[in-house]
Amino acid sequence: MNLHQFRFVWEAARRNLNLTETAKALHTSQPGISKAILELEEELGVDIFVRHGKRLRRVTEPGQQVLKSIDIILREVANLKRIGEEYAMQDAGTLSIATTHTQARYVLPEPVAALRRKYPKVAVSLHQGTPEQVARMVLDEVADVGLATESLSDFPELVTLPCYEWQHVVVMQAGHPLAQVPRLTLEQLAAEPLISYHPSFTGRKRIDQAFAQRGLTPNVVMEAIDSDVIKTYARLGMGIGLVAEMAVKDDPLMNTPGSELVARPVGHLFGPNLARLAFKRGAYMRQFVLNFAELVSDRLTRQLILQAMQTPAGAPREGSDAGM
Repeated sequence: MNLHQFRFVWEAARRNLNLTETAKALHTSQPGISKAILELEEELGVDIFVRHGKRLRRVTEPGQQVLKSIDIILREVANLKRIGEEYAMQDAGTLSIATTHTQARYVLPEPVAALRRKYPKVAVSLHQGTPEQVARMVLDEVADVGLATESLSDFPELVTLPCYEWQHVVVMQAGHPLAQVPRLTLEQLAAEPLISYHPSFTGRKRIDQAFAQRGLTPNVVMEAIDSDVIKTYARLGMGIGLVAEMAVKDDPLMNTPGSELVARPVGHLFGPNLARLAFKRGAYMRQFVLNFAELVSDRLTRQLILQAMQTPAGAPREGSDAGM
């Protein structure tokens, strides 16, 4: 048996048993893949797949166990390559980060800049997507690390560690009547047109739950995934915006004399949210990846991360997700 056979079996399973797509993905021929899989089955003495003619129909019960072992083998092969890269180039390489727009725009600039100052030979590749897409990119090894609030802790194959807590704020025109209210209520917000995040982003689920628990139906007139978009339409008077606090923290156009927009905290209405960093369980951790995690959050240390990476899937973890 060899690595080519393992990769053919693994990719066939990933491609829904479509050998044509598998051959395209691996840049080889379909007959060659079929032959290699049959040779592996013959050597193992079990059928990995149930066939109908030349087509693969499903994975057999022993095939499921074979796939689990192949997953471990291919993961360790990838780790060996990373170890080689690490020791060949201690301070060079590419750091791939998967995250949401809000994190990329407001949280990561300083940590990324600090990492580049320390490792000038390290290039940074930033991938943006929904929280679930972030998790998938880490699992598929498109990214070394993921940063989001929702979804990450839903995947047992990921090691997720809490980074920081944040709350929502409302943004509105400076002349809006609610701008003078010191402590807003859900009832007041429900009576206004709201501009909020898309349901899969930045704690929107927590917002919807808070209104539902009070028996209120918010008047959401617009949804977006970009905090700057929400602020833009709030500035035009289309409604009151609900954004993450980091989106207004250092905005020079807000909360200053003569500014068009003001922000008011509403953490008392929707509660705190917890952002997490995610790594693929069992992945080899390069030194600059560990350093980047420390730059993102002072809660994280190399020792803590490496210890968490050794924790079995399903073991209790610190913190809970609330929803970015």
